[in-house]
Amino acid sequence: MLHLRLICPPSRTDEALSVLEECLGVTNIVVLPGAAREPAGDLIFCDTARESANEALSRLKWLEDEGSIAIEHIDLSLSRVAEEAVEEAPGDPDDAVVWEELSQRVHNDSRITWAYLAFLAIATQLAGIGALQNSPILIVGAMVLGPEFGAVAAICFGLLLRRWHLVIEALRTLFIGFTVAIAITFACALVSHWLGWIDITNLDINDEVKFIVKPDRWSFIVALLAGVAGVLSITSGKSSALIGVFISVTTVPAAGYLAVALAVGDWAEVAGPVWQLAVNIFGMVLAGTVTLLIQRRVWPQVGRHSSD
Repeated sequence: MLHLRLICPPSRTDEALSVLEECLGVTNIVVLPGAAREPAGDLIFCDTARESANEALSRLKWLEDEGSIAIEHIDLSLSRVAEEAVEEAPGDPDDAVVWEELSQRVHNDSRITWAYLAFLAIATQLAGIGALQNSPILIVGAMVLGPEFGAVAAICFGLLLRRWHLVIEALRTLFIGFTVAIAITFACALVSHWLGWIDITNLDINDEVKFIVKPDRWSFIVALLAGVAGVLSITSGKSSALIGVFISVTTVPAAGYLAVALAVGDWAEVAGPVWQLAVNIFGMVLAGTVTLLIQRRVWPQVGRHSSD
């Protein structure tokens, strides 16, 4: 379930309460008249099933300008009325997408931050070292560390709702992020090459890690499956599944290998990782957008139109 905290102008408190009482799956409604100071107003608490959140939020959207809405996830609820509210709401909580929550998440993930650049640069360097050492363990570690799927999900969401500014911002984040990560890895690999730590013969990778630079039909299929799984994991709240998505796609390993190949001047090896990177991102965007479309139009949920 979700816990809602509303700050409402006293003149519209009855209207807000009426909305909450009419929505299936909303319970534990508490009103504290005049308790809020900034912004001033009445304080309203309630719990709602995930399936009901979209309807309530869409009908209370005016509170964004006139008051405040905050949402928290409830980890444990020991309440008979809460259980009845979940049963009363149509659908299943794991299938429900809270579109306002997803909108805020992808907007945050579409921004370039120092943490994003740092994680992507470190992951790309680990991938480059993994390719040089023929180490699947290092490559898998780099895949888990890479933060790029957030921007991919933002592109999917932007395409679904035709929010082109979000698509452009997320594409910019991906482009700048990978450019910076590859540049840093290239510089480190170049210095290592000058020191004699690596040479062109180091790029003779074995079959266990060759998948990161040899894109084929399976690379595209894996990217499609990863795009579906990734979107499902961030919309259903099962975030643990997202780790499996990171391990499935080879965007970061391809970027790491590309940087090393450029550093040692092995131009014949440059095209492979570039195509691998492009295939993975395109496949995830395509599958992720289709998955969101299905969730919005087909899967049973309350208030599917709320985030327009």
